Order: sequence, then structure tokens, then C-alpha cells
Amino acid sequence: MNLNNLDNIKVLIVDDEPLIGSALMQLFELEGIPAFATSTPKSLPEQIHLNWPGVVITDVNMPQLDGISLMRNLQTKDKDLPIILLTGFGDIAMAVQALKQGAYDFLEKPFNNEHILDVVKRALEKRELTLENRKLKRELESQSLPGPRILGHSPGIEQMKHIIHQVIDMPADVLIEGETGTGKELVARYLHDHSVRHQANFVAINCGAIPETIIESELFGAESGAFTGADKTRIGKFEYANGGTIFLDEIESTPLSLQIKLLRVLEDRKVERLGSNRSIELDIRVIAATKVDLAQLCKTGEFRQDLLYRLNLVTVPIPALRERREDIGLLFLHFARVASSRYHKALIALNAQQMTQLASHDWPGNVRELRNLAERYVLLGGEAAFATSINSSVNLNCGMSLQQRVEFFERLLIEEALSHNKGSIKLTMEQLEVPRKTLYDKMQKYELDRKRFIQ
Repeated sequence: MNLNNLDNIKVLIVDDEPLIGSALMQLFELEGIPAFATSTPKSLPEQIHLNWPGVVITDVNMPQLDGISLMRNLQTKDKDLPIILLTGFGDIAMAVQALKQGAYDFLEKPFNNEHILDVVKRALEKRELTLENRKLKRELESQSLPGPRILGHSPGIEQMKHIIHQVIDMPADVLIEGETGTGKELVARYLHDHSVRHQANFVAINCGAIPETIIESELFGAESGAFTGADKTRIGKFEYANGGTIFLDEIESTPLSLQIKLLRVLEDRKVERLGSNRSIELDIRVIAATKVDLAQLCKTGEFRQDLLYRLNLVTVPIPALRERREDIGLLFLHFARVASSRYHKALIALNAQQMTQLASHDWPGNVRELRNLAERYVLLGGEAAFATSINSSVNLNCGMSLQQRVEFFERLLIEEALSHNKGSIKLTMEQLEVPRKTLYDKMQKYELDRKRFIQ
């Protein structure tokens, strides 16, 4: 265990006496609680982040940095971080004062092993609850704000959302990687609409859809008379997006002749219209997206390596739908509800065979294919939609274990019942014929919030 892998540490012990640190670390490890001891506290505030899932135990009297000062430094990073102080007899008055300043607890030396274990376990429970509440708050905020939403709770989607929220207000360029239909433009729009740039323009351009002869003027603009047919000054996409975000979809399709010019714009944050010698300063975020492996294209000489290094400062991978099967039911229900409202048609519950088909299909078209199916389901009915959109022969070898398939069906049934009953717990209990506690336990397990289903 080391501080380079801080997220796997639940108890961080700071004490200038190595024997105390080792004894405490062994005590927690025997209880199955990952711990790490250090005698150098100065760098700790830089290494602990808002989502770190652990607690800190620190001695009060240390020569390099005393425990009270360390506590204050850590509180500037996260005011809710549980910090437990180790005190000698003469430090108790100071420790009591520290409690008023936000310390979780203090323990007098020599300490009792059972007591310190109890204090730490309670502190860890509090920390877990704090982080869960923060996560729910972020989720509620993102659901209530205007603009696109990213639905799903699979590990791949949670990791993606974590990366996005770390950089959402940063000016860093972002490279989105994902197969066709995974929702790359939606992620780009989410980054823009939920950032400090949301009031400025979001400009999307498909680099593969513009003829090579005019792509340079489309991106950078052109002065009147710059080339045949340029009878008036044209503002380019970069200039139009100034102050906001430009989204370069299918960046792999950019001609090599343009890639060096694009690199210069990204590095200098300036653009010159064709036929002009005047540079226009840019305050802009660049988001690029690709459906292929750009590193592989660099090896074959089809993409500039220096441009890749400039674009992939932050990489956001979007998992394919087959890799996030636990989200399929939620996504299908969302798309079906939107279609039901748009077309003014009732939403009918899926039958068992249709649910099996949803779970077992490989989804080569990803979320786009699922959305099309949901709209056809509302418009044409289940039998016609599934017959034309998904092969009716069920492929049971779909990468899901029996337990995963059972959970998939169970979650989908609860989602449909909540949707049908507009979030009513009482009516959902009666429809599914389950006790209230069982329903609440299942909703907590699958992270289902009844508020999402209230219409």
C-alpha cells in the first residue's frame, strides 16, 4: 500500500513516531480496513481530494507540521473530512477546542484498541454517507438543470461521469472516444451546457461530412476575395464559437493537410481567416470525438501524433451499450416515455420475451439503435417493433450470468411499474405484490428514485 493509490486507503495515520503508526496500521489491517501510516504530513493536503473515501488520524504534536495545522489545511480541501486527533494528557484542552473547529473526535494516548476501532468505524460510516449525499446532490442538480442528461449507473458510465465533472469548468481540450451511436455529441453538449461556458455558442462540425476543398474556410473563415466564389467575408466555426465550445466530430476524418493548421490553432488559441494576416484571439474549449483508435492511425501515418497529444489532454471513453447492459432498461424506458409524450400514445409495459430480447441483443448501433427501437415500440406496438428491430431468436449467450439477467429483469419491472404508477410507491407495491420494505430495498439496490417517474 502506498500514497500513490490513495483511493484504496480507508485510514490514513499521521504520526512522527513510527512504532505508533505501525501498530495502528496493523490493528486496522487485522480488521480488514486498509490503512497507511506516514510521518511526513506536509504533502497530504495536495493528495487528498473531495471524493477520497477515508478518514485521517493525526497526532497533535509533530515537529514538521502539528496536527491542528494539518487539520486546518485538510479542511480547506474538504470541510467534511473526518479527522481524529491523537493527544497526550496535556493536549486535551487543545483537542476540545479542535472539536469546535470541526475535528471528528480525539483519542488520548495510550489508547484502547477497541475504542479506536469503534471511533474509526463510525467515522468511516459518516464519510460514506457524506459522499453518497454529495453524489445524490450532484445527480439531482444535473437532472434539474436544462440541457442533456447522461442516464445510467453502470461502472463505465459512473467512471465517465466522474471524469467529466472533474474537468467540466476547465479550459482543457477533451477527446471523446466511442463507437458509432454511443452518444458522443450528447456528452460534448453535456460538457458545454453544464459548464461556465453554457451561455456562449456550442458549435458542432462533422469533419467527415465537409468536402476537403472547403473545410478550411468552414473552420477558420475567409475574407472577401480570398478564393474564387468568396464574395463576402465569412466567419469560421472557431470564431463563431469564441467564448464557448467547438465540437469536432469524426476528427479522424480531418485531412492531413489541415491537421497541422488545426494544431497551430489549438496551441496558439488564435485563428486567421483565409486571405487575412490578422490573428483573432480565441477563448474556446475544443472537444473532439472519434470512433476509431487514433493512436493506431498515427502508426499508419493517417493522423498526426502531435495533434493527438494536443487533443487527448483529457480522454473521455464512452462504453458501448453491450458493456453497460444494466443501463438498458432505464434508457429504453426514458426513450419510450419521451416518445409517448411526443406522439401522444400510451406506454404499454414490455412482456417477458421482449425484456429477454432487450437483455440478450448485442446492440451494434448502441444507444441510437435502442432509441429507435423505443420510438417504434410506442408508435407500432411491441410485436411489430421487436420483429423489425431485433432478431426474435433470443441469444442467451450474451455475456450476462443468470444472476445478472435476473437483476436486469427485476430492475426493468420495477422501473416500468414506477413509470406506470407515476412514482406512487403504494400503487407500485400493489402492482408488483411486494411489501413496502422489499420495494424500498430493491429501489435502493438499483438506485431508482421515485421522483424520476413523477409526471
